[in-house]
Amino acid sequence: MPRPLPLEDGKLSAGHREQYWADGFLFPLQVMPATEAQALRSELEKIERDWLEADLPLPLNTYKRVNSHCVMPLAHGIGSDPRILDVVEGVLGPNIMVYSVEFFIKEPKTTQIVSMHQDLTYWGLGAVDGLVTAWLSLSPATPASGCMDFVKGSHKNPILPHTDTFDDNNLLSRGQEVAVEVREGDKHPIEIHPGQISLHHGLTIHGSGPNTTDDRRIAAVIRYCTPEIAQQTGGEDYATLVRGEDVQKNFVPVPAPSTLFSKESLELYQHIRAAQAKVMMKGAKGETGMYT
Repeated sequence: MPRPLPLEDGKLSAGHREQYWADGFLFPLQVMPATEAQALRSELEKIERDWLEADLPLPLNTYKRVNSHCVMPLAHGIGSDPRILDVVEGVLGPNIMVYSVEFFIKEPKTTQIVSMHQDLTYWGLGAVDGLVTAWLSLSPATPASGCMDFVKGSHKNPILPHTDTFDDNNLLSRGQEVAVEVREGDKHPIEIHPGQISLHHGLTIHGSGPNTTDDRRIAAVIRYCTPEIAQQTGGEDYATLVRGEDVQKNFVPVPAPSTLFSKESLELYQHIRAAQAKVMMKGAKGETGMYT
């Protein structure tokens, strides 16, 4: 098990900031005790049990997988956790917005994978430095359970061509795969354990294999951005200010949900989903639903 990188009063050291910008990723970083992460998992799994058969406009899995912070206080609380923000500030600076939070789950003994790709490919935000993904482990993410693999230094590329596969075994919205050869030897397995996070740049090439273990691989994935970046492809876009100030006002602000799946938050969720789908699925020749 990799040893967590030491933080300085909960923040990244200058050396670790340099390592992030050199490699395009950084891990493992302990931001909370393992027991607290396990409690978050228990809360999520209680929501799954309680709401699986509820009369929601969309399947429960959709709300977990896309913009959970809009409708689930649990997701918003994770995205605004000051311990995670303290680390992210070392990359983005003092003004931080949550672009999205999602629960990314691989069930045990499943063959589902995530093809090698760059996050920023279809988001309409351009090839920007002002976005970082924090990947919080709620259960062990190991090579056996299908942890992420990163390609060191690949964030120094522009947005590369991608091919849409729409493969049912692929957990991505379009089954997108970077159209360059990625050698096995260039993949760095990102093993992290409950309470730990990894960080990666929006252009870092990454993917993950199947979960061959008997446990679920569960992560809370938070996309953070600076207020300076803006939607370039579509119209309006949405984010939540969680630290500092937003002078630019490039995003429509998303309020924290007061309760689980409130009528108001579900209506806002539908509006955001429709706006972002126009961008993410633009030019797709296959299935046009976003994480359906």
